[in-house]
Amino acid sequence: MGVIVVSGTGTEIGKTVVTAAVAAAAAAEGRSVAVLKPAQTGLEPGAPGDAAEAARLAGPHVTAVELARYPEPLAPDTAARRAGMAAVTPEEVAEAAGKLAASHDLVLVEGAGGLLVRFDPAGRTLADAAALLGAPVLVVAPAALGTLNATTLTAEALRARGLSALGVVVGSWPAAPDLACRCNLADLPSSSGLPLLGAVPEGSGALAPAEFRAAAPGWLAPALSGTWSAEDFQAAWAPAPATAAGAAPAA
Repeated sequence: MGVIVVSGTGTEIGKTVVTAAVAAAAAAEGRSVAVLKPAQTGLEPGAPGDAAEAARLAGPHVTAVELARYPEPLAPDTAARRAGMAAVTPEEVAEAAGKLAASHDLVLVEGAGGLLVRFDPAGRTLADAAALLGAPVLVVAPAALGTLNATTLTAEALRARGLSALGVVVGSWPAAPDLACRCNLADLPSSSGLPLLGAVPEGSGALAPAEFRAAAPGWLAPALSGTWSAEDFQAAWAPAPATAAGAAPAA
């Protein structure tokens, strides 16, 4: 896989930290890695963006590239229009990723928000860029209540467009997961039809880079250059069976 497109089911769910973890795990295998952020929104010039943050966590030899930056935290098309700036097109994303792929073993293209957020006035999206690249999509999802619907809708959108999905990574696994989070571990694969490929602990982005890089392979499945096991993780966090109404709990 020369290029992987990293999308999510929404915003603020851990896409950048998951991108950094995948980059770190690949770099630990000796692979050269680049992180491409097509459209960075909500930041002024000079502030470190998502690509720079992923590279900071993943290692000094990871290449970070940002194609466009818009000051307001909005969908790329809206942010570009309000700023009076040119929008980023799927063709530009594919061209930039292709150039990076010529000199790197792995290119990670991190989207903005969800899969179908508009990139340009024509209404094209990250899905269109993935189609031009012929690249698989890695879906980042939250653990909490509501994730089954959003993840399944994303998976259905990928299938409807004939795009390949690698699987799902939980972007921020809570230190004290509630019942919904625990049940979702088992239900995400059956609901979405996608394999579970990792779970990144909440707060991982605050780790020192060396600590982050050492831990990253343990958060990801072998398909993403890691050592994480979905079966072991699900077994460790499986909720206790519910007791029948009125029945006394087992001693």
